[in-house]
Amino acid sequence: MASFGWKRKIGEKVSKVTSQQFEAEAADEKDVGENDEGNWLHATKRRKEILLEDCAEKSKQLKEEGANLAENKRYREAVQKWDEALQLTPNDATLYEMKSQVLMSLHEMFPAVHAAEMAVQRNPHSWESWQTLGRAQLGIGEIVLAIRSFQVALHIYPMNPEIWREDLSWARTLHEQQKAAQRIENSEAAAEVPHFSPKSIPDYDFESDEIVAVCAAIAEKQKTEVSTNKTMVIVSASGTVETVTEKEDCVTTPDGSVFIKAR
Repeated sequence: MASFGWKRKIGEKVSKVTSQQFEAEAADEKDVGENDEGNWLHATKRRKEILLEDCAEKSKQLKEEGANLAENKRYREAVQKWDEALQLTPNDATLYEMKSQVLMSLHEMFPAVHAAEMAVQRNPHSWESWQTLGRAQLGIGEIVLAIRSFQVALHIYPMNPEIWREDLSWARTLHEQQKAAQRIENSEAAAEVPHFSPKSIPDYDFESDEIVAVCAAIAEKQKTEVSTNKTMVIVSASGTVETVTEKEDCVTTPDGSVFIKAR
């Protein structure tokens, strides 16, 4: 049977210097590979940073162009510029807030509310976004929601006189007017509803002695009235015609049992 001890013997002949040289070469190759991988990751990260910087710079430029257009009341063109900027920087709350203001100027209230809500979602700490949201909500008649938005804006920036004197004061005035109009409407609706008295229909007692006496009197009167006439035509064999009228007295006496007491 063949022995496999030769593998061990061959391994013993490998010199220590050769082994160390081999290990050193392997370590160098590993370091080169790690360096190449690190350089690739660094280059990729750098390219991404450059791309983001370019997007931010381009978005800033579009934002300024849109602001200039809005100042000249070219609102549609301003919205177009800001939409292009949002494609590059979709988390810019300021773009949504500015867009909401312009949409309100165009009397597009529901899109304005949506844009303001997007601004608040991206930056809940922006009092300008909450103020713009409240104004847009007033535009669609949501007075209670507008008051809440203005209150949040004041919580963020308590010393803002514009929100105190104009926005919140105006919203509360509208709310009071709305409640007063609702009270008047409810009172008018209540006045139009007819009120029926529960005693409008008399409650007759059909078991009372008075009702039974009245029925008996009516029956007695009918008994004493003149009897009905009965007319007959007789034709004889000779061809003569004779009309005979007979009187038949009413012999039927009303029975008291026919009166039924009932309610």
